[in-house]
Amino acid sequence: MSTSSGTGSANHRNGTHRSSLRAQSSASTSSAAHKPSLKSKTVLRKSSPAALGSAPSASKSGNGGDSGVPGRVRVAVRLRPRNGEEMIADADFADCVELQPEVKRLKLKKNNWDTDTFEFDEVLTEYASQKRVYEVVAKPVVEGVLDGYNGTIMAYGQTGTGKTYTLGQLGEEDVADRGIMVRAMEDILAQVSLETDSISVSYLQLYMETVQDLLDPANDNIAIVEDPKSGDVSLPGATLVEIRDQHSFLELLQLGEAHRFAANTKLNTESSRSHAILMVHVRRSLKTESNGNSHMTKSLKPPLVRKGKLVVVDLAGSERISKSGSEGHTLEEAKSINLSLSALGKCINALAENSSHVPFRDSKLTRLLRDSFGGTARTSLVITIGPSPRHRGETTSTIMFGQRAMKVENMVKLKEEFDYKSLSKRLEVQLDSLIEENERQQKAFVDEIERITVEAHNQISEAEKRYANALEEEKQRYQNDYVESIKKLEENWSKNQKKLAADRLALGEKNGLEVTSNGNRSIAPALEEVSELKRMVQKEAQLKMAAEEEVNRLKLQLTESKRVEVSGNSEIMRLHKMLETETQQKEKLEEEIATLHTQLLQLSLTADETRQNLERHGSQKTSGGALDSFMSQLKLPQLQDPGNAEKPPVAKLFEQVGLQKILSLLEADDADVRIHAVKVVANLAAEEANQQQIVEAGGLTSLLMLLRNTEDETIHRVAAGAIANLAMNETNQELIMAQGGIDLLSSTAANAQDPQTLRMVAGAIANLCGNDKLQTKLRSEGGIAALLGMVRCGHPDVLAQVARGIANFAKCESRASTQGTKRGKSLLIEDGALSWIVQNAKTEITAIKRHIELALCHLAQHEGNAKEMVKEGAIWELVRISRECSREDIRSLAHRTLTSSPTFLTELRRLRVDIR
Repeated sequence: MSTSSGTGSANHRNGTHRSSLRAQSSASTSSAAHKPSLKSKTVLRKSSPAALGSAPSASKSGNGGDSGVPGRVRVAVRLRPRNGEEMIADADFADCVELQPEVKRLKLKKNNWDTDTFEFDEVLTEYASQKRVYEVVAKPVVEGVLDGYNGTIMAYGQTGTGKTYTLGQLGEEDVADRGIMVRAMEDILAQVSLETDSISVSYLQLYMETVQDLLDPANDNIAIVEDPKSGDVSLPGATLVEIRDQHSFLELLQLGEAHRFAANTKLNTESSRSHAILMVHVRRSLKTESNGNSHMTKSLKPPLVRKGKLVVVDLAGSERISKSGSEGHTLEEAKSINLSLSALGKCINALAENSSHVPFRDSKLTRLLRDSFGGTARTSLVITIGPSPRHRGETTSTIMFGQRAMKVENMVKLKEEFDYKSLSKRLEVQLDSLIEENERQQKAFVDEIERITVEAHNQISEAEKRYANALEEEKQRYQNDYVESIKKLEENWSKNQKKLAADRLALGEKNGLEVTSNGNRSIAPALEEVSELKRMVQKEAQLKMAAEEEVNRLKLQLTESKRVEVSGNSEIMRLHKMLETETQQKEKLEEEIATLHTQLLQLSLTADETRQNLERHGSQKTSGGALDSFMSQLKLPQLQDPGNAEKPPVAKLFEQVGLQKILSLLEADDADVRIHAVKVVANLAAEEANQQQIVEAGGLTSLLMLLRNTEDETIHRVAAGAIANLAMNETNQELIMAQGGIDLLSSTAANAQDPQTLRMVAGAIANLCGNDKLQTKLRSEGGIAALLGMVRCGHPDVLAQVARGIANFAKCESRASTQGTKRGKSLLIEDGALSWIVQNAKTEITAIKRHIELALCHLAQHEGNAKEMVKEGAIWELVRISRECSREDIRSLAHRTLTSSPTFLTELRRLRVDIR
C-alpha cells in the first residue's frame, strides 16, 4: 500500500509535481506483511458495532422537507503495512496495534502487558484491497447520493498513513489500485442517464485557510457562502465542470493533483500540505406516472428531480513538528493544518457530547463540513493508522478521533423537489409554437384574401373587356344596316323619279300645248312634296334606329349587370364564409394563448405557495399529496370560481413573457390579473438577487403607481410588502424617497383598515428610517407622523413594525450625535413619539418591547433629549431596563447612558436612586 497522502509544492502554486516527488520516494517505500501481536489483558471501550452501510433510508418529502431520519457517522479503520524505513528501524519491535476484523475490533498496545480494545464499524487490515475498502466504506454513501441524499466520505490520519492512496489513487499502472474517487464516479456514471440526468464536479483545496480552485489556479481565494434560511454552505465562485464520461473525470483529477501543494518531510516524502475536497453534484429526473388527465393538465405537471451531492475529503495529515522536521514555510503550513484539524476535533467533540454550541465557524474546514457532521448528509469516515510503535501517540489520537466521530448523529434528508424551471421552459416553448402557428395561419389567411381579390379584379376586367368588344361589334353591325337601308331608299327614290318623269312626258305629248303652258305650275309643287316626304322618311328611319340601338344597349347592360351581380354575390358569400372560419380559428388560438399566459402566471404563484407550504408543514405532506394539491389549483379559472358568469378579457396577457411583461400586467384592466402580477413581483422582490433587476425594469415605479392609482386594499397590501423588500437596499431607499414614496405610503396607511396592510406599510417606512441620509426629508414628508398614526390599529404585528421604525430612526440620530452632526432635540420627540414609547415600554410582547428599549437607549445618548425624557418619566424606564432587560447588550447600553449623562445623574441623585 502506498504511503502518499498529497502532492504538489509547499513553496509556490505550481511547484514540484507529485510525479517527481514519487520518483524520489520510490526507493524507500515498500509493502510488508503484518506481524502478529502479543496477547495481553484487554479493556473493551466505546461504541456499538454496526454495518458501515446500514444507515436507514429517509422518507421522501418535497424539497427535502424539514425532518429527516437519524443516521450515525460510520467509521472504518485501515492499517497501513510497514514501509521500508519501518522494517529496518522497528525490526526488533512488534506492531503497536492488533486487528481483529472478524469481530470488528482493534487492540492498541499501551505496553508489553496492557492493551486497550476499540470497536469500529469496519476494521480493514493491511491486506484489504482497494475494492473492499470502497464497497464497505463508500458504496453505500454513493448509492444514497444517487437516491437524492447528500453524502460525505472523508479520510483522517497521521501524515504518511495512506489517506490519499485510499481516496485519490487513479490506478494508471494497476487498475486494482483505483481509489474511492475513481470507483465512485464509475458507479455514478453506470447508474445515471446522461440524456435526462447531469453530473458536475468541483475540485478544491483548503490551503493556509484559503479555499483554492484546483481546476483553475488563478481562482485562489473562493468565498464560502451560507444560506441564512437553510444554513447550507456553497462555493459559487468554484469551477463547475459537467462530466460525460470516466476519461474526462480522470483528466480533471490529474489536473487537480498537479496543482495541489505537497512537501518532503521526515515522515512522508510526498506529504500533502492542503485539504483536498472533491464535490460531485448529481441531478436525476424522476418519471411521473400518467393518471389519465387531459393533455393540458399533463403538460402543466412539474417533473420531480432529486439532487444529491457527494463530498470526498482528503484531509492533510496531522504531524508533530519534532518528528516531521518542518521548518520555515513548511512549518507555517503544518501549523495551519494542525489548527484546522484541531477545530474539526472540537466540533466533533461538541456534537458527540450534545453541546449547545458547536464552533463550526472557527475554521473554514469546519464550515465546509458543517453538513457532514451534525447535518443532513450520510457520512463515512475512514481513519488511517500505521503499525510503528514509535508513532503510538499519533495512532492513539487518530483512534480516539474515530471513536468520538461514531457518536455524531446526522439527520439524513432526501433532496427532492419540483422542477418548475423546466416546466416553465416547456410552457414557453408551447406558447412560442402556438404564436408561430397563429402567425403562419394569419399570413396564409391574408395571402388567400389577396389571391381572391386579384382573381375577382381579373374576372371583372375580363368581363368589361368582353362587354366593350361585343358593344363595338353590335354598333358596327347597326351602322352597316343603316348604310344599306339608305342605299335602298335612294335607289327606290331614283326609280320613282324616273317613273314620274316618264309619266309626265307621256302626259305632255297627249295634251300638247296644254302641257307646255301649265307644266311649270304642276311640276314645281310635286317636286317640293317629294323632297319633304324624303326628309320625313329619313328622319323617321334615324329615330327608329336610335331607339332600337338604345333599347338593345339597355338590354345588354341589364343582362350583363345581372350576371356580374350574381357572380359577385356568390364570390362575396364565399369570402364571407372563409373570413368567418378564419376569425373563429383566430379567436380560438387567442383564447388558448391567453389561457396559457394565465396558467403560466398562476403557475409561478402556486409554485411559490407550494414551496412555502412544504417548508411550513414538513415531510408529513408527501410529494404526491403536494403535487395533487398543486395540480388542483391549476384548473381553468371558471372551475375555480363558478360564481362569476363572466370574467374580464385577458387578451393583454398574449405578449407578456419575462420580467418586463409581467410588470406590464400591473396595469391590466382585469383586477385579478393585477393582483396575481403584483404577488409575483412581491415574491421576486423577496430575493435580494432579483431586486436590482426589478428596479432597473421599472418595477419600483410601477408599484408606487399602484399605490397612487388603485383603491384595492389587497393590491395595496402586496405592493407595500414588495416596496418594503426593495427598501432594504440603501440605493432603493433613495429612489423611493425621490419618487414620493413616503407620501404614497402615508396616504395608504391613512386609508387602510386591514392590519396586514398596515404591517406592510409600517415595515416599508421602518426600513427607510434606518437611512442616515433621509432623516430630515423622511420627517418633513410625514413619515414619522404616518408611523405614529398606525398605532390606532392596536395589532401587535403593526405595533412591532412601528417600534422597529422608531428604533431605527433613533439609532440614526444617536449616530449623528456621536459624530457631532446632530444638534438640538430629537425629531421623534418633537413629533410626540416619546409619550407613546414610554406608555408601551412595559408591554409583554417581546418584539415590541425589544425595539422600544433600544429606542429609549438611543434617544437617551443625546444630552439634548435628557430633560424631555425626565419630564415624560422615561428615566424610570431606563433604570428598569438597566436592571431587568433580558439582553446583556441593552442592559449595558442603558446603564452606560444613565451614568454618562449629567442631567440623568442629577435627577437620579434627587430621586435617591442608586444604579451602581
